[in-house]
Amino acid sequence: MRPDPSGGSLGPAVLPGGRPGRAPHGPVTPGPLTAGARVVVAQESSGPLPDAWRFCVGTGRLDLALRRDYLDSLALVQREIGFRHIRGHGLFSDGMGVHRPYRLDGADAVRYSFTHVDQVIDSYLDLGIRPFLELGFMPSGLASGDRTVFWWRGNVTPPRSWTAWADLVKATLAHLVDRYGLEEVRRWPVEVWNEPNLADFWDGDEQAYHQLYDVTARAVKEVDADLQVGGPAVSPGDDAWLGRFAEAVARLGSPLDFVSRHAYSAGPAQHVPFGTFQTLRPASALLEQFADPRRRLQGTPYAGLPVHVTEFNSSYRPDNAVHDTALHAAYLAPVLARGGDLVDSFAYWTFCDVFEEQNVPTTFFHGGFGLLTHRQVRKPTYHLYAFLARMGRHVLARGDDHLVTRDGEGRVTVLAWAPVDVTGDGSGGPAAGGSAVRLSVPVAPDGDAVREAFLLRSSVGEEEGNAYAAWRALGRPPSPTSRQLDVLQRSSEPARRHTRLPVVGGRADVDVVLGPHEVTLLEITPVMDHTPSWWDEGRVLGRAPGAGSGGPGRGAGGGDQE
Repeated sequence: MRPDPSGGSLGPAVLPGGRPGRAPHGPVTPGPLTAGARVVVAQESSGPLPDAWRFCVGTGRLDLALRRDYLDSLALVQREIGFRHIRGHGLFSDGMGVHRPYRLDGADAVRYSFTHVDQVIDSYLDLGIRPFLELGFMPSGLASGDRTVFWWRGNVTPPRSWTAWADLVKATLAHLVDRYGLEEVRRWPVEVWNEPNLADFWDGDEQAYHQLYDVTARAVKEVDADLQVGGPAVSPGDDAWLGRFAEAVARLGSPLDFVSRHAYSAGPAQHVPFGTFQTLRPASALLEQFADPRRRLQGTPYAGLPVHVTEFNSSYRPDNAVHDTALHAAYLAPVLARGGDLVDSFAYWTFCDVFEEQNVPTTFFHGGFGLLTHRQVRKPTYHLYAFLARMGRHVLARGDDHLVTRDGEGRVTVLAWAPVDVTGDGSGGPAAGGSAVRLSVPVAPDGDAVREAFLLRSSVGEEEGNAYAAWRALGRPPSPTSRQLDVLQRSSEPARRHTRLPVVGGRADVDVVLGPHEVTLLEITPVMDHTPSWWDEGRVLGRAPGAGSGGPGRGAGGGDQE
């Protein structure tokens, strides 16, 4: 998980070569908006919102799914966000216990045990999420060396026997097909290894990975020709690796159904005890990495294949406090809004902090990758995903600081975010002191039939919906007490407020002032007022008719837009 050292500015969210059917949706307007500039949102949808942002999510090593805290976290994520697939390391590592060599009557043999595999995948399917299978790392009984990665010692050496490796792959997939059914397993992408362009993850040369891919992909197809296999899951930093992989696949005639890569935007690690500080490039650097595979594959037989970013985040370190902040949510908001125009999926790394690549965390908030902490405390970036999950499928508009959609029942949703200065000193972008979004939103297609709209606003920022800020205020307790955990849970809830908006000609004007690093969701629905003509809100306390301030026939309003 190394960052690409190259920089770059944000280009238009379009695919290289104008990929058919995946053009950007809705007008793109400058942001942050200046005073007096109001975006008139189109009445008609420009197309569906791509679902790439929740096609897959990352996880710590697979055997962590045997833990209660992990499964409780995944259950919450699935209820409120609903990812489609999940990808993690370690399917073949010793912790999963699949490859079990033994010796009998002077002969070597292998028994395959799927006890843990079945428990993990059964739990995933029970929670409505499918595996995105990553085939790795090397079982110690099959490894050609003893080089490992991570605290939990995933072996990264090539196999001693290519035949034995192929047998392992075939036995595993055949078992999965037998247990879950062929039509189900055909919906699980199969990825070969993880970041083989980094010595930390592959103790072989590039040609050795090409051989690994060829042997593995052929083994997958021996089980069933329609199983989907791909790679090379490369890390940023050597983007030309993908082109050479494509050349090798073509030369060897290896099956290839999709291509994959990773994307990170942080600079070199500045280590401190139990933590890391890093610079950040603009969020556009992530989108540029998303776009790179299609650009490199133009003119090859693989130009039209699906592209999956099977890991992405800002920092590639699981101990960088930026992951816990409100800044992080605002930083990633434009990536989630635009990324689906560039790739078929981009998987946030990871869904929760039950994660042990650098040993067991020493404190509750520790800069973990997760959308959730241990014990299911929601981070601000979790709410970015949960907000997007509440949005409609039909895109009406999109700008540098907002996304507007409508669902099938006419509810209009607006996701808006404050700009982020990645330098922290005001020199690298818009100031972090807040901004404004001003929209004219179509609420009712039949114009004057609707006079008012109901607006529900949910917000997270530096103070609201920010458990990390509350934890700091509590004195950074390494192991929060039950009472402190309750405080953190309540502090993690978004601020919510509501109001009524006047609707004129089927439209409502919406003015939103955003605080520093705020991400906010507006849900706007037409109001059909059913208040009886004889009802007087002012008489709730028994006052005489006409003495109240509510007036006959008045429903409840309340609040302002800011």
